[in-house]
Amino acid sequence: MTMTEENGAAGRAGATDGLTAAACLFHGFSDPSRISVLRHLSLGEHRVVDLTAHLGLAQSTVSKHLACLRDCGLVTARPVGRATVYSLNHEEALMDLWKAAERLLDATGDAVTLCPDHGVQLHEDAGS
Repeated sequence: MTMTEENGAAGRAGATDGLTAAACLFHGFSDPSRISVLRHLSLGEHRVVDLTAHLGLAQSTVSKHLACLRDCGLVTARPVGRATVYSLNHEEALMDLWKAAERLLDATGDAVTLCPDHGVQLHEDAGS
């Protein structure tokens, strides 16, 4: 099932399942810190301590986001000695998605930041 498939009435349950999976995938990208982690992992494997130093985030924050990304199947963890090293899964597909997102953002401009449910203003109000 792909997000772009169109189904008749008989295929609606499958379409809903595919849309739910797509919504869950995009929810994985809904936090700027998770996007930062993914973008940094596109440079190569990193330990949590490396990511905290490079991104200026707390260890607990990086660990929480890595757990989310691992649960989404976007990141793999492997032990190296006493540390755990994280890397991207499906790197080529993820890079294609970033390029498509950049094209869409170029096309829409700042409109997405004005969204009353998910725009910048909502997040700024939540922080005050």
